[in-house]
Amino acid sequence: MPEIAIERFNLSPLIRLTLLTLYVALTLPLPLLAHVTHAPVPPTLLFVGVVLGGIGLYAALSEQVVLDEQGIQVTYPNWVPRFWRKGWTLPWSKIQALKPRSTGQGGLVYYFLSSDGEAYLLPMRVAGFAQLVRQVQARTGIDTTDVRPLSQPWMYLILLAFTLVLLMIDGWTIWSAMAMGYMP
Repeated sequence: MPEIAIERFNLSPLIRLTLLTLYVALTLPLPLLAHVTHAPVPPTLLFVGVVLGGIGLYAALSEQVVLDEQGIQVTYPNWVPRFWRKGWTLPWSKIQALKPRSTGQGGLVYYFLSSDGEAYLLPMRVAGFAQLVRQVQARTGIDTTDVRPLSQPWMYLILLAFTLVLLMIDGWTIWSAMAMGYMP
């Protein structure tokens, strides 16, 4: 079997950028709208909520897949509380199969089936996914030639483009409201 040094696979930068930008585009106007409409929820409270939500999203998007001699592990940085995202570890010797399951949107996800009868979701949105599945095949002997990422980069590029348009509209709306004296 080929030797594996410790390898880390982070979430794809395109996916991380797209989702964080979409979050900003959707939530940035909320405190300002609360101010203009005199909503019962104070703008400051909304701003704090948006910041805390952004931190939570960033934590969820900081997932790492670690491969070493013992097995595969999904983990998060030390600053992410364990109650928020626990991760998992699966020794190579306990992996019996890699089974596809269809999603509600018609895609395919894959689960590792362990000798204990547990199922572990194969992380499919990491940068270097092809290398990850080659290493899984090398360590387990499971054929991974048909395993493809859940979504292609062009899908996230389209979402990012629409998100940037939304951000421009947000900026124009906020600038117009400030120019008309609706906002401080």
